[in-house]
Amino acid sequence: MLTPVLGASGCGLSAELDRESNPERTPEPSPSLAVVPPTPAPALTPAPAASRSSPLSLPEPSSTVLDQQAESCPKSGLRFAADQGDAAMGLRAMGLDVTNCGDEPYKLNGYPAVTVLDASGDPFPGVRTVEGTDQVSMAPEDPGPRPITLAPGESAHAALYWRMNNTSGVYLRVAPKKGDDTVTVKPPYPLDIGPENILGTTAWQPAPAR
Repeated sequence: MLTPVLGASGCGLSAELDRESNPERTPEPSPSLAVVPPTPAPALTPAPAASRSSPLSLPEPSSTVLDQQAESCPKSGLRFAADQGDAAMGLRAMGLDVTNCGDEPYKLNGYPAVTVLDASGDPFPGVRTVEGTDQVSMAPEDPGPRPITLAPGESAHAALYWRMNNTSGVYLRVAPKKGDDTVTVKPPYPLDIGPENILGTTAWQPAPAR
């Protein structure tokens, strides 16, 4: 669950992408009382297919990329999940949760290791993940690392921030920290992060009560 860090101006990521792709919407005209004779409809020319670079063009995920969310509980005893994200004024945010689905307590202290992957499961060239949010314009302050012990069934939360671009990251390769075994997670909505961009992460924090 993503904490409401973007304030009242935020909106859902999918809605924000739709708004940005058609910023000059006009309201539907009010019905007129005057009777206007119908005119023949002009011939319609088929619109060109959407470009892959469009924010609303969603790449087809590869059937060969394993989505860890499909597993009941991985061998590591940790299950990751990403939420639908939030957006405002070009700033994107997505929540990342890790749940201890094993039988033993698990200790965390630091930042998640995250790599953005394309629809084929390959890392996006030039996308750089950094610890903290200082390098992502307008992102909230990172609360910093703290030691956490997750009892079985408990969760921790981190937030991912990036600036809008025009290419979609379909998967996330994640681990509790650098050097740990990774799993692949498919977020509900792609990250429009694009190449040569920065993904900032906050440190793991206890997940808010639901």
